[in-house]
Amino acid sequence: MNYDPRSWAVHKGSDHPFDRAAPMIDNGTTRPDPSRYTAPAQFAREWEKVFTQAWLLAAPASDLAEAGDWVKFDIGPESFIVVRQDDGTVAAHYNVCPHRGSRLVMGDMGSQDSFTCPFHSWRFGLDGRNLKVTDAETFRPEVLCHGTDLTSVRAEEAAGLVFLCMAEEGPSLAEYLGPILPMLETYGIDRMHVVQHRRSDWAANWKGGIDAFYESYHLHAIHPQTMGLIDDRTHIDLFPGGMSRQFVPMAQPNSHFPDQVAINSGIAMLLADAGIAPDQFTGTAMESRAAIAQAKRERAARIGLDYTHFSDAQLTDSTIFGVFPNVQIGCHPEAVFLHRFKPDADNHENFTYETTILYRHVDAPGYGAPGWMGLGADVDMTGATRPEVMHTGLGVPPGLGEVLDQDSDLLPIVQAGARSRGFKGPLWSEQEARLRHFHAELDHWLER
Repeated sequence: MNYDPRSWAVHKGSDHPFDRAAPMIDNGTTRPDPSRYTAPAQFAREWEKVFTQAWLLAAPASDLAEAGDWVKFDIGPESFIVVRQDDGTVAAHYNVCPHRGSRLVMGDMGSQDSFTCPFHSWRFGLDGRNLKVTDAETFRPEVLCHGTDLTSVRAEEAAGLVFLCMAEEGPSLAEYLGPILPMLETYGIDRMHVVQHRRSDWAANWKGGIDAFYESYHLHAIHPQTMGLIDDRTHIDLFPGGMSRQFVPMAQPNSHFPDQVAINSGIAMLLADAGIAPDQFTGTAMESRAAIAQAKRERAARIGLDYTHFSDAQLTDSTIFGVFPNVQIGCHPEAVFLHRFKPDADNHENFTYETTILYRHVDAPGYGAPGWMGLGADVDMTGATRPEVMHTGLGVPPGLGEVLDQDSDLLPIVQAGARSRGFKGPLWSEQEARLRHFHAELDHWLER
């Protein structure tokens, strides 16, 4: 038996520093009580002890390119305005007027030099300071001295992403992200722009979403269409603070796939994306991954992209990072997928799945969006237009693509099972080491 999730030789002897395995973290074998997915009091504790204290991914920095650009970030019962200030830094304010509590912005994003309350037209600067109290002379000074500025929270930017934290004190964002920050920085997310942004409401606890996305053990069962080109023999690294990383090899058959040699249609697509004519490729399916990495390096050199710092695994695999508490980031040189699992404020057995795809556009022959991204021909890949946010509610097919739609269909079934007297709690394998690591960190925060 092999209980080390780092055991499979994804990197095949690579000495590249990015591929270096993290020290082993053993989170034990405890079977958690299933009430963590179903008990109302559980989420109340999670909100107060985790979400109000942790750094939360609010937006890609590309959505805040210029001074005055803002996005609305909603999570649980709270809403925030995240904005680029005149000095180039980012700020975040509760989306609430100090006068009577009205929301200040209702849209998803915009750009302006100040914020005006729609109720009584109080106005606030980008930094949250009050610029105008309508009919100020009718207020007693002793009333206004209680405070007329917006309530702000900490906001910081790193690796092309903007985070906020409701806690007044605590580690900086760089300290919080720890060793995964320099890894994220290698992808140049700050040079990417949003090409798709969708939200959908799922009938499951937010941790059920985390659980589904944090492992590839389920690929052969739920997503059989991926078996020819996405391998489940992954490499998992666990880091302090609940952070994690997983290399999911692409251009190799799943270990459950019957043919490990032939070039199937999925691998043929990946070869073509890299500029290799599938009908002229003479290698086997297990040799295609190395060929794709080499082809991408050669193409990058031709068109002036610097891929010298990437490992071969970064060029071919989906390198996935777990950012505690509720984010997964799937990284590729061409694109990054931001997955956020946002708990519902009113029903702990619902969550909103928010997915944002960022793409690095290069106007060069042979370079384009890989087919596996699943984007239609009508999508503007240049960054000239920022797509609107599409939101689908409960009971409505999310239209996120075949794989994600399969997940959205299954998770309510898993949530229903968690309520059964016959379910005693999850039994996690080492292929699910990231799940156990996440839940161990969650329990650590709840017990503080």
